[in-house]
Amino acid sequence: MIIIKNEAEIEGIRKACHLTADMFNELTPQIKAGMSTKDVDNLFKNYIISHGGKPAWYREDFPGAICISVNEQVIHGLPSKKVILKDGDLVSIDVGIDLDGYISDTTHSIQIGECSAEVKQLHQVTKECLAAAINACVAGNRIKDISRAVYEIAHDQYGYGVVYDFCGHGVGVDVHEDPSIPNDPNFHGGNPRIKPGMVLALEPMINLGTPDVDVMPDGWTVVTGDRKVSCHEEHTVVVYEDHTEVLTALDYKTNNGKFNVGM
Repeated sequence: MIIIKNEAEIEGIRKACHLTADMFNELTPQIKAGMSTKDVDNLFKNYIISHGGKPAWYREDFPGAICISVNEQVIHGLPSKKVILKDGDLVSIDVGIDLDGYISDTTHSIQIGECSAEVKQLHQVTKECLAAAINACVAGNRIKDISRAVYEIAHDQYGYGVVYDFCGHGVGVDVHEDPSIPNDPNFHGGNPRIKPGMVLALEPMINLGTPDVDVMPDGWTVVTGDRKVSCHEEHTVVVYEDHTEVLTALDYKTNNGKFNVGM
């Protein structure tokens, strides 16, 4: 069932999302080569708790405050003291904050040091895919319009693999809500119309090679089938009759929830 949020609920979700954006703005510059992924997890966990929130992933028994996925890891990477970030890595950090019962969800990929030209392009294209998804996420459109917007850039223009086993979703009063929002339009299943009051997590997951993925023996970490690099970007948005607000926009204080590809 798709939950249509009222203004009070949207305001609660907005506060959680703005705190999440503030967190990325403060902590991203601190993430550098030589840190373990557990070090990064601790940074985010301490920020969330010190600002009155709870890591939303704890609600799903995930063993960390963040999902941190490096290079060929697509999503759900486990924080570890043994995984050390190095120059040239592409690292995605997927975070949700539970603030007074309202949930945010956002992901940003971060280039560590100097990445290769192909990784830089993959990162830029993934951000362009997210921007296209947001532009397609307007009242009156359907979920497949979002999927098509992502796919036409990533697959049709660049030949990248668009992950089909995992997708975006509703969010706000729970971590994962209906509807599912695939990034590949060739899916079978529901294609609901987008309506005012929907709060959605849009999240292109784009692979340098195959769209196929494997789940590792830890039961969480998802990797590309060919072990080539993957990139993940995500924003939480709320749909209104006449516009869509990007609740997790990093520049929300000056941009009123509009989205820039660089953000």
